[in-house]
Amino acid sequence: MSVSLRLIGKRRFLPLFATQFLGAFNDNLFKTAMVILVTYHVYNDPAKEASFNALASAIFILPFFLLSAVSGQLADSRDKAAIIRIVKSAEIVIMIAGSAGLLLKSVPLMLLALFAMGIHSTFFGPIKYAILPQHLRRDEVLGGTGLVEAGTYGAILLGTITGGIVGSTAAAVLVLAVAVIGRVTGGQVPPAPPEQGVTFPRMDWHIVRSSIALVSGTLHIPRLFLAIASISFFWAMGAILAAQFPPLVKNVFGADETVATLFLAIFSIGVAIGSVLVNRLLAGRVLAKYSPAAAIAMGLFIVHLYWNVTSWPRPGAELIDLATFIRAPHSEWVMLDLLGVAVAGGMFVVPLYAFLTTTVHKSETARTVAANNIVNSGAMVAATLLLFALVQVGVSVAETLLLVAVSSVGAAWLAWKLHLACDSHRREPNA
Repeated sequence: MSVSLRLIGKRRFLPLFATQFLGAFNDNLFKTAMVILVTYHVYNDPAKEASFNALASAIFILPFFLLSAVSGQLADSRDKAAIIRIVKSAEIVIMIAGSAGLLLKSVPLMLLALFAMGIHSTFFGPIKYAILPQHLRRDEVLGGTGLVEAGTYGAILLGTITGGIVGSTAAAVLVLAVAVIGRVTGGQVPPAPPEQGVTFPRMDWHIVRSSIALVSGTLHIPRLFLAIASISFFWAMGAILAAQFPPLVKNVFGADETVATLFLAIFSIGVAIGSVLVNRLLAGRVLAKYSPAAAIAMGLFIVHLYWNVTSWPRPGAELIDLATFIRAPHSEWVMLDLLGVAVAGGMFVVPLYAFLTTTVHKSETARTVAANNIVNSGAMVAATLLLFALVQVGVSVAETLLLVAVSSVGAAWLAWKLHLACDSHRREPNA
């Protein structure tokens, strides 16, 4: 059994892994149930559907941009396990509102719950990575990060499939039940107090000032700047793809919600595979050597997906089901393209997250991850707003894929610069 898989049986890792898994499952169960409900049962207009998906993505991401600086300060200066318990208790309250929104088919209530879940994830996000160097040995951090990422996308897969098939009523019950279970597992995370002997800066609750200070205090380190910029490119590309999947399936492929669920599931499986694969290739070393090639591979798969999308026959009046879609000519290429994009994406991003948590002192890891989240969320909000604007002026879903493909070149360039910077750092006598 590999070192990383042995971590699953350890008290210092398993409760965190389970809590993160359940949180990601619940996020995606709720989001998928909401998107499917609105796309297929509330709206009946392609532009409104695409706009809603872009808006929903931006609403979920916005708290990361606004509150990550506060969450990073708290996570570094307080017991991370205690914060987890508070955050998971809040999830129960949030999902009561989310359940009501699903049952009532209330778009405003569902979006309010989605925004609150974004706040929940903003405060949990820095902890799930920053706690790893406290509970794991240095040679276990990459493996632990890979497991967290693989588990997250496995949870996304299960949440996506469940949200796509159970219906809004069952989803309303499940999201609340999972929130309660997540609170139980979160209570089992071992204590993770702040580093002893370290003087932490006074808490700055001013979200704009603290965000500017946190980002500027992190990005002046060249290697961290390159890692964060590379991750931001990845999430901006992912935000556009994820927002477009349901409208792409319905309005381009002429397929029902089971096919939309399949697309999201394939993407989740692919990222999980890429997360595990790159850990095996790097053998526990925190390096960016495979990230540039992975970014280029993402772009090539997206270009091929664009070709398949534009070559697809015009959909008929009736939406086709999953079995009909799978039998359609070239559908296997569409699914292979999606899988390829996702595997390459997992290989690209996992080493970069491990790099963030091992480059700085343990007392600064949560703030570093929080600074990364601010920049990532800014990039994602900008990407989704750009997508919203493009849809309004008549740019098709297929044409937005080319935007993502071009962006992969920028991600590859940044990752290559990071790889060179890492090599230079290792050759320094005191590195």
